[in-house]
Amino acid sequence: MEASAFAELIGASAAVVTTLCWLPQAYKIIRDRDASSISYSAYGALAVGVAMWLVYGLMIGSMPVIGANAVTLLLVLCILGLKARFSKALTPAAV
Repeated sequence: MEASAFAELIGASAAVVTTLCWLPQAYKIIRDRDASSISYSAYGALAVGVAMWLVYGLMIGSMPVIGANAVTLLLVLCILGLKARFSKALTPAAV
């Protein structure tokens, strides 16, 4: 296998692993209906950074960068949405 093909394989594999790593977090929040341990500021900063990587990928035309960051951004925004949804559900009257 030539070096550039191997580098693309490593990059694509890394993109898949780091993108799919957010699925267990989203699943746990949905299963437990609890996102109290999720930080708005940390996930917000992550969303901004991933969005910037997505723009970078679009600018250089790299499909692995575009695909991985588009899916990651979607998952991170879903996690933030779940945080907002389950935070509203826990009012003092409900506790």
